[in-house]
Amino acid sequence: MGSSVEPGFPKMVSICKSRIKRKKASLTVGCCGASVGMACDSRLLSGAASFGRFKEFDNNMNLLSTIGLPNMEPIDLNLLRVFDVIYRTRNVSRAAEQLGMSQPSTSQALTRLRLTLSDPLFERTRNGMRPTPRADDLAQFVQMGLAQLDAGLASDTVFDPLKSTAELRIHLTDIGEARFLPSLMAEIRQKAPGIRVSASTWQQSQIATALDNGEIHLAIGFLPELKSSAHERLLQDRYVVLLRAGHPATALLKRNALTVRKMQTMDLVAVRSHTQTLQMLKTANLEGQIKLTTSTFLALPAIVRNTNLAALMPLAVARDFLPREEFMLLDTDFPANQFTVSVHWSRRHEHSQLVRWSRKVVLDLFKSA
Repeated sequence: MGSSVEPGFPKMVSICKSRIKRKKASLTVGCCGASVGMACDSRLLSGAASFGRFKEFDNNMNLLSTIGLPNMEPIDLNLLRVFDVIYRTRNVSRAAEQLGMSQPSTSQALTRLRLTLSDPLFERTRNGMRPTPRADDLAQFVQMGLAQLDAGLASDTVFDPLKSTAELRIHLTDIGEARFLPSLMAEIRQKAPGIRVSASTWQQSQIATALDNGEIHLAIGFLPELKSSAHERLLQDRYVVLLRAGHPATALLKRNALTVRKMQTMDLVAVRSHTQTLQMLKTANLEGQIKLTTSTFLALPAIVRNTNLAALMPLAVARDFLPREEFMLLDTDFPANQFTVSVHWSRRHEHSQLVRWSRKVVLDLFKSA
């Protein structure tokens, strides 16, 4: 099914422009024509004149008669908030729910903004509301503007890490928790002992919305699908194969590496929650070699130590498995072997003091040179 713009939209814009054109004409005659004796609101004129701004007022009214629809009136801030949520959720019903509005009211607000900007902004598709190029351009400025406004409204609240009792919510997979939480919690306990940390795992398709809605403050990991958030690189890592020491597959190896061809003769264990490694195994036609699928990486050390199963996993985590002498780590020739771990946050909350502070803590701890 293709995309579509509501069929009545172009006609609606045309009608609206026509009505406003007539309205501008009446305004120009009714007010600017006062200099030739035509009737005008005396209170409005006297009010403008009393401040010495009648000439400016008159010029502005003349200018109003020449400009196009998008500049007719200031845009209602509420319309921009509606636009922001629809842009993030790609769904009018979900946007209405998040805004605490009815669906008809949300649709009406979107229609008003469409008319104001003379652009459909979103096209209905089978997968939701797809933004137009104009909406994509507008979104980044709206998000930054709303973030600054929210920060300004909250500027009286001073964030003191030593006194704060806030909850810091972070997206991390189980492997990310093992890699980052020990050092992060030690640092937070020292610098902000009252802050509570809640780590949870979100589906990649939901992370951007969770960041924008404030359900989580940061997301840390290899998140290639997360394109709309602000982010900064933390470290570079690579995938290796984890084996038990003395694994039969290592007997004839001439170097400390495994080829994909060699792995086609081995039995593997995979982790259901780590979609990237599953995709890599699928791309290499190794799905048939998976003999066990677990729900968490944390089960792998005991499984690998006591079986001939091998696991594909990030080096930064695998090298911390103890006791080290019981494991072997082998490089592979997978095409997409390298990956970047980043910290992500929402532009919508760019100026949140908690987000800014916690982001700095993460970067100071984990960002590699």
